[in-house]
Amino acid sequence: MNTITVFHKDYCPYCRNARKTLEAYGLQYQAIEVTKNPVEFSNMVARIGRRTVPQIFFGDTHIGGYEDLRQHIKRNKGIRLDKSNLITRTNV
Repeated sequence: MNTITVFHKDYCPYCRNARKTLEAYGLQYQAIEVTKNPVEFSNMVARIGRRTVPQIFFGDTHIGGYEDLRQHIKRNKGIRLDKSNLITRTNV
């Protein structure tokens, strides 16, 4: 299964919602807090050119922010980690 990575800031409500959404689907993810971590923040910006959080990745695929995650779920009727792996709330 692809690794899920969430770049976030602790005080960000969209970040909290993104993490809660992934947890509601029973998914584990790597949370990278960037508020006090300029190296990771720079890595995130270099990787995608965006300075806003959250930024969510399924493996190497950039999903985007919280609203992008919601659209991904709506479009796929669940969370699609790759071509063969669809996670729905009924799977968990």
